[in-house]
Amino acid sequence: MDVRGVMAALPHRYPMLLVDRVVSLVPGSAIHAVKAVSANEPFFQGHFPTRPIMPGVLIVEAMAQAAGVLAVETMQLANSGKLVYFMSIDGAKFRSPVEPGCLLDLHVEITQSRGAICKFAGKAMIEGKLVAEANFVAMISDPPKD
Repeated sequence: MDVRGVMAALPHRYPMLLVDRVVSLVPGSAIHAVKAVSANEPFFQGHFPTRPIMPGVLIVEAMAQAAGVLAVETMQLANSGKLVYFMSIDGAKFRSPVEPGCLLDLHVEITQSRGAICKFAGKAMIEGKLVAEANFVAMISDPPKD
């Protein structure tokens, strides 16, 4: 799935869209998505100017967005307007810095699913090396009414 497919599944847009493509997806099970970390990312201007490092919270957000694509594709909700809301994060660990030029592999599995609520286990890797991991919960919901 290319970025157009990702954008059909998620409402996020630049600069908050943190999934560039999906390498593989098994509905109801797992996803492997990719974020190409560019030197032009706006967060690198302040985090940190002399040694740019992707903020850990954005690495977790990238895993959560990959999980959102997995949930939307599993439930066949692309272009439905439904939103996937982050509910909780547990056990987040950061093992190595993520710097410009890295290809961040996002591996996320559904560990439990009950109706509109799903639990996920995510790992972020660079060249096969674990750089971050977290467990999180998300909920699928209708968009807010205006």
